[in-house]
Amino acid sequence: MVREPHRGSFDREIIYKILDEGFVCHVGFTVENQPYVIPTMFARVDDAIYFHGSAASRMLRGVSGGLPVCVSVTLVDGLVLARSVFNHSMNYRSVVALCNATLVDGLEEKLAALRAFTEKILPGRWADARQPSEKELKATSILRLPLHEISAKMRTGDVQDDEPDYVLPVWAGVLPLRLTAGAPLRDARCDATLPVPPSVANFDQRLAGK
Repeated sequence: MVREPHRGSFDREIIYKILDEGFVCHVGFTVENQPYVIPTMFARVDDAIYFHGSAASRMLRGVSGGLPVCVSVTLVDGLVLARSVFNHSMNYRSVVALCNATLVDGLEEKLAALRAFTEKILPGRWADARQPSEKELKATSILRLPLHEISAKMRTGDVQDDEPDYVLPVWAGVLPLRLTAGAPLRDARCDATLPVPPSVANFDQRLAGK
């Protein structure tokens, strides 16, 4: 394996931008010598990330004082198609964080985390939808992962072929990739007279502006 140290970064602005753009993280942890990797939705609040649900319950079941985890987020920006198969690659941005995950107990912090989840899915949605009750907050498991040991790795740019291969009659270049949204699909029990909110209708513009 060839290491590419020039692709690494500890710049917090770069790291936070990647985290804020990603919708899913993968959380790796070990319980009783069994490794797990769980994909889950997450949200960043300042210098910590949060996630909730059954994944949180499984991770910290019977564990006190927190649990060491490894969190990763990857965004794929393009396919790099070289003249040789060996030099094919991807343009990407990724973050890896080593954290100690702990359960959130305070209702105020839980509420802030749930708001961050909702606003990450769709900015403005928190004010449009019903907010959680105290009973729902108490029944929800939320994990906090402080971003202390964290780094980014990226690959950008054009094809990097071996010099002799540049004369080969093979098409080479980059195929850009991006996340796009389709047309909104109304829930079957949603009032047909309710208009699609601008935040939903314009979601694809939000993605393009990231």
